[in-house]
Amino acid sequence: MLAAPKFQTRALMIADCTKVIELNPNFAIAYYNRGLAKSDKGDFDGAIADCTKAIELNPNFSIAYYNRGLARRDEGDWNGAIADYTKALELNPNFSIAYYNRGLAKEDKGDFDGAIADCTKAIELKPDYANAYANRSAVKRAKGDLNGANADDAKSKELNSKLKGVSP
Repeated sequence: MLAAPKFQTRALMIADCTKVIELNPNFAIAYYNRGLAKSDKGDFDGAIADCTKAIELNPNFSIAYYNRGLARRDEGDWNGAIADYTKALELNPNFSIAYYNRGLAKEDKGDFDGAIADCTKAIELKPDYANAYANRSAVKRAKGDLNGANADDAKSKELNSKLKGVSP
């Protein structure tokens, strides 16, 4: 049996979540899941609206703030993304990927020190986070810290090679 193309699967997920919402308009997870599907289809406004509704229904839904932040960043709303990642982190301080993505948004905004701090926190929480090392390397390079950038780049490559089962 062949899997349905991703766009078709997402369209079905949106339709299914919409039916669930019609049956239970206070089911935050249905809005959240529909928002994920909309984001995957490139409908960032729809994703933001659905995540916002999920948050209205459950103000402690940290992953909904996080995913709304992703959609906002995809739209170029770096301040909105940073605010959402920050709220997700207030609710879940060990959310390493939220630190990483907030760092990306800060980098987009030109806040290199903030980006480095967030990548560093992501690494503290998850020491094998290769992407956080890679992004911190890029930001350090942009700031002129070539030694720091090279060290982070080497660590990122080491971690990635371990994931692939290849020795560095």
